Amino acid sequence: QVQLVESGGGLVQAGGSLRLSCVGPRPITSSRTMSWYRQAPGKEREFVAYIDTRDDTLYADSVKGRFTISMDNAANTVYLQMNSLKPDDTAIYYCNVWPPPRDATLWGQGTQVTVSL
Repeated sequence: QVQLVESGGGLVQAGGSLRLSCVGPRPITSSRTMSWYRQAPGKEREFVAYIDTRDDTLYADSVKGRFTISMDNAANTVYLQMNSLKPDDTAIYYCNVWPPPRDATLWGQGTQVTVSL
């Protein structure tokens, strides 16, 4: 069953900001490398960022310097702060563990981010 729930997406003007949230069971969020992924229409799902259990982070080149991934262990929540948004950031954003599961039942609905001109 799906155990991770994404929220915080919406419609925003280019240059604006959004903060996405991902809530899940503590045994997952506190002990696994957690990642954000995104999928634009007609494209495959791609890696955006991850944060490991030591709070080390890694970002895709396309979002480096604009996005920040963080973890609130007390709230069992992974965040993705997105600044300076571009139309090319438009996608459905998903959170999950790293590496990405191949089982489709382990992915939720994601949260839609739409960036307008």
